[in-house]
Amino acid sequence: MKGSWRNNAYFYGLVAIALWSTVSSAFKLSLNYQAPSVMLFYSSLTSTIVLFVILIAQKKLHLLRSQSRGDIMRSMTLGLLNPFAYYLVLFKAYNLLQAQEAQVLNYTWGVVMVLLSIPLLKKKVSAMDLVGVVLSFFGVLFIAVKGNLASMHFSNVTGVSLAVGSSLLWALFWIFNLRDHRDETLKLFLNFVFGTIFILIYHLIVGGLTLPGWQGLAGDVYIGLFEMGLTFVVWLKALSTAKHTARIANLIYVTPFISLIVINLVLGEAIHFSTIVGLLFIVGGILIQRVRSAL
Repeated sequence: MKGSWRNNAYFYGLVAIALWSTVSSAFKLSLNYQAPSVMLFYSSLTSTIVLFVILIAQKKLHLLRSQSRGDIMRSMTLGLLNPFAYYLVLFKAYNLLQAQEAQVLNYTWGVVMVLLSIPLLKKKVSAMDLVGVVLSFFGVLFIAVKGNLASMHFSNVTGVSLAVGSSLLWALFWIFNLRDHRDETLKLFLNFVFGTIFILIYHLIVGGLTLPGWQGLAGDVYIGLFEMGLTFVVWLKALSTAKHTARIANLIYVTPFISLIVINLVLGEAIHFSTIVGLLFIVGGILIQRVRSAL
């Protein structure tokens, strides 16, 4: 393969996966020191700064001058979805659930995106797609009742609803983002510029924006770097340098399993049998749909 091993798409892909596998633990730790909306503001602000520096390093700053009014409106809309709405809902879910539950339930965005692509992208649904949907949402149900299907007792309805709802917001963002063919780093930077502004406005209305202690602030910076900003650029580098993009893209399905190990080691959460089974159903449902679409 041409170039050093550091230019290998798998290197960039594995670095991104390794970093994303740590963020669920970072969310939960940081929430011990601040409210979800406060964590969102400082992590989003960090990501905005980091992405601005990356734009300069990539010599793409001039692209900002070429943005039309329509481009700006698209960035405002996408910024409203992500980071504002998506992370606000996701962080509140993490505040209510165990990290293992929140991260696995959020992972349903893959199957939600398939459902949304039917009305939004006019894609046809097949029997295999429906099987994938049923499998994935059975996984959600299994986690929500902690494996006790007989009692159907939901441990935290609000938390589960928020975690699954975040997957809906992410799927919407991803589909609308597919229609925007501007430079990816530029789009991401503008999304976070407007998203951070929306978060600030939110705090001006509801109040509560304070400066957290150093522990919370350190967590926010970590999240802004390795969940929201830098890691996306590394992941895009992996996809853009890959000879077979699908092989690199499939690495993303390793993330929740590694994340469970990190959650157990860092947070000390005992990983529930129901979490593992539910995750297998969710990922299995998504993979069935991906295999079907590749045929």
